Amino acid sequence: MHISVLLNESIENLSIKEDGIYVDCTLGFAGHSSQILKRITRGCLFAFDQDKDAIKYSKTKLDKISNNYEIINTNFVNLKKELEKRNIQKVDGILFDLGVSSYQLDNDERGFSFHKDAKLDMRMNQEQEKSALEVVNEYSKEQLTKIFYEYGEEKYASSIAKNIVKERENKKITTTLELVEIIKNSVPEKYKRNHHPARKVFQAIRIEVNQELEVLKKALVDAIDLLNPNGRLCVITFHSLEDRIVKNIFKEYSSVPLVYKGMPEIPKEYRAKIKIIGKFKPSKDELNNNNRSRSAILRVIEKI
Repeated sequence: MHISVLLNESIENLSIKEDGIYVDCTLGFAGHSSQILKRITRGCLFAFDQDKDAIKYSKTKLDKISNNYEIINTNFVNLKKELEKRNIQKVDGILFDLGVSSYQLDNDERGFSFHKDAKLDMRMNQEQEKSALEVVNEYSKEQLTKIFYEYGEEKYASSIAKNIVKERENKKITTTLELVEIIKNSVPEKYKRNHHPARKVFQAIRIEVNQELEVLKKALVDAIDLLNPNGRLCVITFHSLEDRIVKNIFKEYSSVPLVYKGMPEIPKEYRAKIKIIGKFKPSKDELNNNNRSRSAILRVIEKI
C-alpha cells in the first residue's frame, strides 16, 4: 500500500485551523487527506483524484473519520473551476503530492513499472484516450527524442527513439517489457550497470501521457490565487523537472520586479504575493522506512 511521503512535515506546514477549508489536489490513498480531515472539526476538505480505484478506497477510509469532505473525480488542472461550482472562492491550505502512487506502480495492469510485464498504458485517468501505447507506436522519431530528452533528461534519447521506430516497422510494441528490451539494446553496457536504463524513458512517457508538467504549471498559479491571506501551499515533488517548475513559480510570485525594489511604495500589482516558508527533505528514519521517498522535496509558501 502507498506510504505518504513527508506526511508530518506537510501536515505541520499547512497550519490547519479546525474551521478552515483545505484542498488535497492528489487524494491517492488518503494518507494526507485523512490527517487533514482529523484536524478540521468544523471545516471542509475537497480532495481531487482521477483514479477510480484510489477514490473507492479513500472514501471508505475518510468516512470513518468524518463527513466534512468531498471527493472530486477529475484532474487537479480543474481545481479552480470545480471549487467555483461549489461556491468556494478562497481556501486556507492546498496540498500537492505529485508523482505516481506505490499502488499504481505495483499494479501490473496499469503499465507504469519497467520491472513488470504489462500492457503499455500509464494513464492516471483510466478513461482518457491517449495511453503509452499511442505514444510509443504513433509518435515520430523526432517527437520521441524530444520527450525522452526533455521529460526524462535521457542522454541516449535519440538512439532509443531510433530503435523504437525501427522495431515497430516489424510489429506493434504493446507491452512494457518489450519496450524495456528495446531501451536496453539502445544504450551502452556501462550505462546499464549504473542504473536501470528504462527509468528515465518510462518517466518521460508517463509525463507525456498525462501532460503532467503543463497541468502542474496551471494548477500552481490557480492554487496561489485561491489562497486566503496567511493560507499555505505545500507541494511535494519527486523529480527535478517538477521541482524546477515549483521553485520558479514560487520565486516569481515571491519577488518584486527589480525596477520597484527599495521603493517606499510599491504599486499593488507588483508586490510579492507570497512568502517562501521553506524546503524540506525526508528524515533519515523516513528514508530507511520508505525507499521511494529518497527523491522527495517539499516546498512551502504562504500567501501574503
